[in-house]
Amino acid sequence: MQFLTCISALALTIALAAPGHAQDAAPDTGQGGTGGEALPENAIIVTGERIRGEVETEVPPVVELDEDDIAAYGADSLADLVEQLAPQTGSASGRGSGRPVFLVNGRRVSGFREFRRYPPEAIVKVQVFPEEVALQYGYPADQRVINFILKDNFSSREVELEYGQPTRGGRSNGEVEYSQLTINGGDRLLFGAEFNSSSLLSEAERDIIQTASNTPTVAGDPDPAEFRSLASDSEGIELETTWNTTFGEGARVPSLSVNANLDRSFSRSLSGLDTVLLTDPDGNSQLRAIDDDPITRRTRSTTASLGSSFNAPIDDWDLALTVDATRGWNTTWTDQRRDTAALVAAAAAGEIDIAGDLGPLAAGGIEQADSRTYTLDSLLTLTGRPILLSSGEVNVTAKAGFNLDGIDSEDTRNPGVETSLDRRELLAGLNLAIPLASAREGFLAPLGELTLDLGGGVEDLSDFGLLTNWNAGLNWRPSDSLSLQASYSVREQAPGIAQLGNPQIVDLNVPVYDFTTGDTVLANVVTGGNPDLLAETQRDIKLAASYDFDLFDRSNFRVEYVRNRSDDVTESFPLLTPAIEAAFPDRVTRENGQLVELDRRAVTFAERGSSRIRYGFNFFGRVGSGIGGRLAQWARRDDGADRVRSRRFGRTKSGAGTRAGRRDQRSRALPAAARTVLLIRGSARYLATARTDAAAPSRREWRGRPGACRTGARADLQRRRDAGPRRDGGRAHTAVHRLESGRSRRLDSGRPRGSAGTRARAAGGPRRPGRSRAAQPASCARLCSPRRRTRSRR
Repeated sequence: MQFLTCISALALTIALAAPGHAQDAAPDTGQGGTGGEALPENAIIVTGERIRGEVETEVPPVVELDEDDIAAYGADSLADLVEQLAPQTGSASGRGSGRPVFLVNGRRVSGFREFRRYPPEAIVKVQVFPEEVALQYGYPADQRVINFILKDNFSSREVELEYGQPTRGGRSNGEVEYSQLTINGGDRLLFGAEFNSSSLLSEAERDIIQTASNTPTVAGDPDPAEFRSLASDSEGIELETTWNTTFGEGARVPSLSVNANLDRSFSRSLSGLDTVLLTDPDGNSQLRAIDDDPITRRTRSTTASLGSSFNAPIDDWDLALTVDATRGWNTTWTDQRRDTAALVAAAAAGEIDIAGDLGPLAAGGIEQADSRTYTLDSLLTLTGRPILLSSGEVNVTAKAGFNLDGIDSEDTRNPGVETSLDRRELLAGLNLAIPLASAREGFLAPLGELTLDLGGGVEDLSDFGLLTNWNAGLNWRPSDSLSLQASYSVREQAPGIAQLGNPQIVDLNVPVYDFTTGDTVLANVVTGGNPDLLAETQRDIKLAASYDFDLFDRSNFRVEYVRNRSDDVTESFPLLTPAIEAAFPDRVTRENGQLVELDRRAVTFAERGSSRIRYGFNFFGRVGSGIGGRLAQWARRDDGADRVRSRRFGRTKSGAGTRAGRRDQRSRALPAAARTVLLIRGSARYLATARTDAAAPSRREWRGRPGACRTGARADLQRRRDAGPRRDGGRAHTAVHRLESGRSRRLDSGRPRGSAGTRARAAGGPRRPGRSRAAQPASCARLCSPRRRTRSRR
């Protein structure tokens, strides 16, 4: 090691001592010639590096969005943007939760909670990568990877108000949200607060027809539909903060982030009225509602979360540590039914009028259920490229982690019985990305870029045992426009802790429909955990192809085929049919052909299989002749699954000398209806942003943007304050926006500074004369006139 250090220092000294010979020496770059062949004297050597924050991988992104593409979505936050990107970020693997792996500036974070409140205006670029890239960050290949690249300097304060109300039939809801974000290089600080409230929705407000067995038969008794809720009323408050910092300057410097969240909510639901069937001595019967005090369930939930991430370089390796802990408390109070035995006896004895006033009746008491949950997820990865082959560097990712899940619960219905379950998991794994061919390195160049992925890992569960997994895959790029992937993975999956360890409970006299006899019987039902469940073995094959073609600014087509096969699958006990009873005869107990007991604990199915094809087109660019615009259209189709399609359209009328003179953005949304009820939702968003640019004058920009609310109409008003001009592709110009008939109109204030001629001169080329304002068409001159601009500013 000391010898290598001396050689490196000597080489650096020679390079610094003779800077004047850097271009005359014609170095061997491996690209301009073979062996020691000298480059021409007029050769220009260009040295470049990746854009800050991009993911270092040979796998091309599925979708890549710049600032204009992000703005076209009309999202209020990154959480809203990710929801709209669901067709692109969702995995087709059929495994896992389906939520992507989140990165910020190419680095792992503790979770989405860390930056979900960031405004989209703080983002420079969004990259969505296929599942194979997740292996590079220590995750299984069943999640896509989404990377957010942030602006270097950005600050904002945002207040959002939202209210929703159907045209008839209750259930209004409102939300107030505040967030403040500051980004200064690698330092970031976020504070957010949110309050939301929703009113109760009863069956009477939706004209739900009540069954005869639940409807009182005496006129004047309360209507039970008014005391049974379809949706509970609730309110909640949430506070969170995130702090990020870096130690030093540069791309590979240590960074630390800490985020905390506190969420508290209350809800109340109604389960109808307490009723009693009374029969007088003459055999006449009446179903009575005791009073108008409904059976109520009240729930209080509190969740506290703390997460942290640490990234640091160690020589040529990159270390990443993420920790996320959550603690939850939940308490539920449920009214008990009252004891009506005295009323029934008095009615049978003729002591009370079964259709008259029943008098007061003592309350039935309250049942209380408490549960406490806790989770801890930690993952440590070490990534580097320690091996150099003729085809390139071998990427190595080693990981280790510890996870903890647990729940403690007790219920007054089972006094003295407390359930306590926990699972501790230790995991370790290794993944290799081995280049087999590389046109860039000149090794088997006709094959393009070909990489082999090999990986494996182990998991040790405290309540189950040892599990293993391994994977193999190929990533091939025969050309810049074509990318192919193939992978095969085998993974063992354990049942959940509740499916294994919940206590067995026998509920007596539960109504069960018996398909064999066609009768509804009262049987004993067994629920709880099943310790005899087996480990599930998952075998998956994935084939994918992506092709970039010349249409608009950029376009691509992607198709994926996934085949899932699973053995020993854990599932809830299905509906008891004759076929299910024949498959699980030991779960059913009969006496003289009548069902008397049913065991509904989880069962193990022998196997399950599925196959799917998913394909989609991505288009970005301008549409029309003379009328430009940005089109971002995404479509996804999964054979055997629901189709999901979403579109965002924008149209720009170009003026000479400007890229965009006027932009109309439109958003289409389908109304949400319940019977003939139309939900109308409105929201207002105030966003004040500031960005530092000392070389340019200050300005103000008012911009109105149509939103993308799926359940109704929304108009967002955004106020933006910048210390410098808006920069678009190296050009600077000022802009004014106004909200007009639900559309956004931008009016450019004349010729943009920093024209194409300026850029050409800076690059050493000839200067191209720009068009003066007098030479602009009349339509553009009218559009950019000071008088029109002043009117718009008001």
